[in-house]
Amino acid sequence: MPDDLYQAILDHVNGPHYRAVKPRVLAKKLDVPIDDLAAFRQLIKRMVREGQLAFGEKHLIFPVMPAHPAAKTKGLSRNTSLPRPLSGSGAKGADSRIGSKVPHGRHITGIFRRAKGGFGFVRSQQTPQSAGSDLDVYIPEKNAGDAANGDLVRVRLTGKRGRMGRTEGRIVDVIERQTSRFVGTYFEQAGLGLVRVDGNIFSNPIYVGDPGARGAQPDDKVVLDIVRFPSHVRDGEGVLVQILGQRGQPGIDTLSIIHEFGLPGEFAEETLTDARSQAALYVRDMEKEGDVSDDQIRFLASKETKRRDLTDRTVITIDPVDARDFDDAISLELVENDHWRLGVHIADVSHFVQSNSPLDREAQQRGTSIYLPDRVIPMLPEIISNNLASLQPDQIRLAITAEIEFTPDGARVATETFQSAIKSCRRFTYEEVDTFLAKPKAWTKKLAPDVHRLLGQMHAFAMMLRQRRMRRGALELDMPEVKIDLDSESRVTGAHVEKHTESHQIIEEFMLVANEAVAEMLHDRGLLFLRRVHMAPDPRKLAALTDFVRELGLKTESLQNRFALQKLLHEILGDPRERAVHYAALRSMQRAVYSPEEEGHYALASPCYCHFTSPIRRYPDLTVHRLITAMIHGEPVHQDLEALLILGDHCSEREQRATNAERELVQVKLLHYLEDRLGQPLDGVVTGVENYGLYVAGIDLPAEGLVHIASLIDDYYRYDRASRTLTGSRSRNVYRLGDSVRVEVASVDIERRELSFRLVGHRSRVGKGPGKRGSKKEAPKKKNRRRVAHQHSRKPGKGRGPGQN
Repeated sequence: MPDDLYQAILDHVNGPHYRAVKPRVLAKKLDVPIDDLAAFRQLIKRMVREGQLAFGEKHLIFPVMPAHPAAKTKGLSRNTSLPRPLSGSGAKGADSRIGSKVPHGRHITGIFRRAKGGFGFVRSQQTPQSAGSDLDVYIPEKNAGDAANGDLVRVRLTGKRGRMGRTEGRIVDVIERQTSRFVGTYFEQAGLGLVRVDGNIFSNPIYVGDPGARGAQPDDKVVLDIVRFPSHVRDGEGVLVQILGQRGQPGIDTLSIIHEFGLPGEFAEETLTDARSQAALYVRDMEKEGDVSDDQIRFLASKETKRRDLTDRTVITIDPVDARDFDDAISLELVENDHWRLGVHIADVSHFVQSNSPLDREAQQRGTSIYLPDRVIPMLPEIISNNLASLQPDQIRLAITAEIEFTPDGARVATETFQSAIKSCRRFTYEEVDTFLAKPKAWTKKLAPDVHRLLGQMHAFAMMLRQRRMRRGALELDMPEVKIDLDSESRVTGAHVEKHTESHQIIEEFMLVANEAVAEMLHDRGLLFLRRVHMAPDPRKLAALTDFVRELGLKTESLQNRFALQKLLHEILGDPRERAVHYAALRSMQRAVYSPEEEGHYALASPCYCHFTSPIRRYPDLTVHRLITAMIHGEPVHQDLEALLILGDHCSEREQRATNAERELVQVKLLHYLEDRLGQPLDGVVTGVENYGLYVAGIDLPAEGLVHIASLIDDYYRYDRASRTLTGSRSRNVYRLGDSVRVEVASVDIERRELSFRLVGHRSRVGKGPGKRGSKKEAPKKKNRRRVAHQHSRKPGKGRGPGQN
């Protein structure tokens, strides 16, 4: 090993933009030869023993934190040198693993994430997203000060253990506000104009000036800028900047969510101009509507010697009935030696979105398309996403093709990627394919023979791939998804279950195998790229899951064995305890993220995985396409690990933002729906157990609400943190995650986004442990008492399953 490597490691790890990584990633960044990796690991361990570095959980490498940070952090920007992550003192002989001891009085800097209960968590800026949640610092509500969700904060570690055994901290400084802009409902009181901010972000209303400021009327939904944030010792103050409209009017709830989450609006003129000019570069006589002719694009393809003409292949798409952006198409052929040749053809978005162009900068900033219940906020302008790049039927379109060869029994033996021109000969919906699979002969006269044959082959081959994936230990963690139904004014009229049928599974298997094949190809060439990382669960959580499952009366080996977990998930199908097991299993899992770190995908049992198949709606896929194009043309590739780490965190955050916004808007629409339905009964399932009550989600209507412990009047209930149960002192009746219950709507508070239920029935479940139940226990009713008392930002209907985790 070079003599100067010791200092090179120190310089790099103590650099201002360093993010914690594992030894293998650090070695690659420092250009350490692969043959010297073992020696490099030994050097890292020596530096840890000498107190120069610190190991975090999962063997992430951290700089050693100074005991007393000298620099004041107020006013730091996100690019300023950061305080060190929590660790031991680093003294020789001391345990330097994070979490072995709780350092008292030390500081970290990170983003504050507030939970519904008022408490929150902060992750050090030097801890990557892929590290999981175990390193997050717990912030009790009383220690949060005036920090709001998403703020960059400085935290002093208290030396105590908090929620779920995490290190506890106190926010001592808000370095940078995520936003000062919020959405709420305007009202007037005592001659003052006030705004009750939506959700439970602030306990008290915000003063916004004299009554009628900016023409606001009581019950208007408004946007305000807070100029003085409230805390436990002072009220907040703000100014109105926009009036959205009267509360309850059609579309106002969606506008409120868009402003609340800072979702992007219309594309800037610069971006639209770039989109138009990109189209004009390749299509000279584009019509006013943006349509293009086959001859023009065929001419384009013929000019590019690297692009293959596949327009004579039988290629089809399968998408949701309401889809407009078709980003993937499939071909499948039997070739020599009875091998299969699968073609996964993905829209060549990189052909139109040039790196660092206005289009690219906007797409990167957005990160993902956002699918709200009543609208789509696209990552790219429609001239690209729904027209030039979309693989529409009977139109020649440009694609990046992953051609993958398999043995007769489905073993992958070769992968080739190249630029192509294709022509989809048929657009199918999932419902059409399900009908075909049920009665293939009935479709003989409806389809061309080659299309009819292709559909049958796709189904057989996809099921073969699925069986192989299950044999290697892949996990199926999906539950039936309930989607709300809307009328013409975007109001809820009901809900329906979206079934994950075999037509969905066909596309899912082909997308998964293409993503994996492309990732392994890039990895084998030694390239850095954004992987889809799903870290293995914390063994302690899997041990707790094992205990939980056994308490339900289910026999299982330790669920730290993935095959034991896979077997359990399969055997529980149709069992009354199925929901309990699935909810508990999902809660034990990490959240999948984007990262260049060489980590696999736990749920898929895949050591190397990325997202390649949806560049129209996901920015990480677009970055993978650019790498492939550079490889095809032999162009040099600039590789920057730190930049990819930052980009991965950004894309992960944008994905989570989209998911949260969709979930919140669904909840708001459901609250409006239930506002006039107090007393309506619902069948539900327990999704959370806390010391203050039960969270219950409806089965037929996906509304989640709280059954407060004070409303459980039949007994005195005690909360057990280890098992996450509420147990009656006298009856020994037990409520736990996944229980089936019947509730009634008790109260609705749309502004605070709160729904309260009253429990009226509790279905029994066979199990052991405290409080075996009878067939059904009805909650007692007082005389004269009135009967009141939840992927990889996903395209709807596509990409369902662990690949989106």
